[in-house]
Amino acid sequence: MRLLAAVLAGMLLVDHTATAACYRPDEGALTNHHCYGSRSGDEVHSPSRTYNRAAPVGYSAQCRDGTWSFSEHRRGTCSHHGGVAR
Repeated sequence: MRLLAAVLAGMLLVDHTATAACYRPDEGALTNHHCYGSRSGDEVHSPSRTYNRAAPVGYSAQCRDGTWSFSEHRRGTCSHHGGVAR
């Protein structure tokens, strides 16, 4: 109950920035540097745009909003980015 109260009060913040455990494609080419925890427990780089609009090394899908995904699983890939374009 205390954890829920802390979350609701905004006292508990989760850092979603890139970590050493997160797969890091060429960070210089990407516009964001965030990660998320996948279903399998791995840290995965969040979908990102590239400065030159070219596909980054290691991408797994392109989302409909133009971002590149590094997702490990089909389910949920690009779910907050309009779905999978290709």
